[in-house]
Amino acid sequence: MTARQPLTYEVFVDLAAADPAVVGLVLKGSRAHEGMVTPHSDHDLYVVLADDASTGLTRFAGHRTAELDLVVVTLTEFRAAGMPGFERYALARARVVLDRLDGGIARILADKARLSADEAFSDAGGWLDAYANSHYRSVKNHHRSDQALAARLDAADSMRFLLELLFALDRRPRPYNKYLEWELARYPLPGWDTDALLRAVDRVSATGDLSLQRRLFTLVEAAARQAGHGDVLDAWGEDLELMRPQSW
Repeated sequence: MTARQPLTYEVFVDLAAADPAVVGLVLKGSRAHEGMVTPHSDHDLYVVLADDASTGLTRFAGHRTAELDLVVVTLTEFRAAGMPGFERYALARARVVLDRLDGGIARILADKARLSADEAFSDAGGWLDAYANSHYRSVKNHHRSDQALAARLDAADSMRFLLELLFALDRRPRPYNKYLEWELARYPLPGWDTDALLRAVDRVSATGDLSLQRRLFTLVEAAARQAGHGDVLDAWGEDLELMRPQSW
C-alpha cells in the first residue's frame, strides 16, 4: 500500500482471506472484548499460515500502525504462542475471524483459555506461596513506623499474586489489569463475590489496609486448602498466625 492508501484492517482481511496459505485470522485485544473499544483502539491481528506455506503475506510480518498491528506466524508457532507466556490471556479471549481448519483455530484458542489440571495445580502452589510471602512482609513492615511505604508496596504486590492464584485455581490465565473487571463481570470466579473481591483488591493496593489484608487471607487460606494446597501454607509454620486476623 502507498502512503496515500494505508493498509486498513478491512483491506488486509480481504487480502488474507483470498490467500490459500492463510489457515486462520485471529483478532485479539480491545476489539475482541465487547464494550472495550475506544476511538484509539487498533486491530491486533494474528495471521496464521499453513506450515511450510509460501506466500507474499510474510512481507507484512511486524506491520504496526495506529490502525493495524499484524503478527504473522505458522500454525505450529500459533499453537505454541502463550503456552506459557504473557500472550496467553490475549489469545484466550481472542475472536476468530477466519478458520479454514474446520474449527481447528477455535480449538487452539480454547486450549489456551483452559489450564491443564497439572499446570493449574503447580501454578497455583507457586502463586499461593508468593502471595503469602508478600502478605507476610506487609504485615511485618506495617508494625515498623519507618516502613510504611514498604508495607503498602508489599500489600500491592500481594494483590497481584492473589489474582494470579485465584485464576489458576479456576484453571484460567489471569487477565491483564485492563480487562480484569471486564473478565470478572462476564466470567466470575467460583466462590467469590466479584464486587467484594474488586473492592478489597482496590483498597489493599491503595492503602495496605492491614485488617482487610488479614480478613482476605482467611478466605484465600480456606480456598487454597480446599484445592489441596495446605502443605504450601503449613510450610509457613507459626508465621501463619501473624497473617490471620488478630483477636487482640
